[in-house]
Amino acid sequence: MLLPVNATLGVVMAVLLVSAVAIATRANFGDARGARRYGREIAIAGARAALQLAVVSLAVGVVVRFLPLTFGFVVLMLSVAAWTAGHRITPHPSWRWAAVPIACGVLPVLAALLLTGLLPPKGIALIPVAGILTGGALTATVLAGRRSLDELTARRGEVEAALALGFPDRDARLEIARPAASDALIPGLDQTRTVGLVTLPGAYVGMLLGGSSPVEAGAVQLFVLVALLAVESIAVWATLELVARRRIVGTPS
Repeated sequence: MLLPVNATLGVVMAVLLVSAVAIATRANFGDARGARRYGREIAIAGARAALQLAVVSLAVGVVVRFLPLTFGFVVLMLSVAAWTAGHRITPHPSWRWAAVPIACGVLPVLAALLLTGLLPPKGIALIPVAGILTGGALTATVLAGRRSLDELTARRGEVEAALALGFPDRDARLEIARPAASDALIPGLDQTRTVGLVTLPGAYVGMLLGGSSPVEAGAVQLFVLVALLAVESIAVWATLELVARRRIVGTPS
């Protein structure tokens, strides 16, 4: 076991969470109101994580035994990811479109892994892999969406100039938003470039703790990282297209 589950672990986690809240508040991220907001969000995120993991830990023990329940759990993960990403990107009702890049990124990759037999149709294998891929799609979608909309707002004049020159609306918005949206790939690229040198990700450590050889653990981790790059690339591309086509917009019209 990597960490003992006891009272000491609970106390250390509580201290770390309180420290994160205090630092976010003291550092005045954004402005004074923003600092309070980030501090509150950190506290809520920590409390939610503890509650959700407790519930999920109990539920997964049942879900993994039945394939229909496993697929239902995957759909739940995708739905929560879409809701979270959409509300992070925009307050506009168009947030619902965030489900498209997440589904387009995760589902084809999962299907390919299942059809080739690399991923067995068992809950104990399917749920962790689906969770990793969905988390990557969530992050990429949020970053691409927020950066694209922010860039389009800041450079509205350039979009209007392109329109005046005869560019179609999609193309004008795409030229401005594309470089910003592409930055969403940087975390995944950096993680892949530095794996084994800077960090040993969870899949690798988990395989070692489960008794696998370092070579087997490395192969599984490489597979996860490459799959994440594919998922995140699709998610960024789909998000960029949705923003360029005004399916996802920043503010209510």
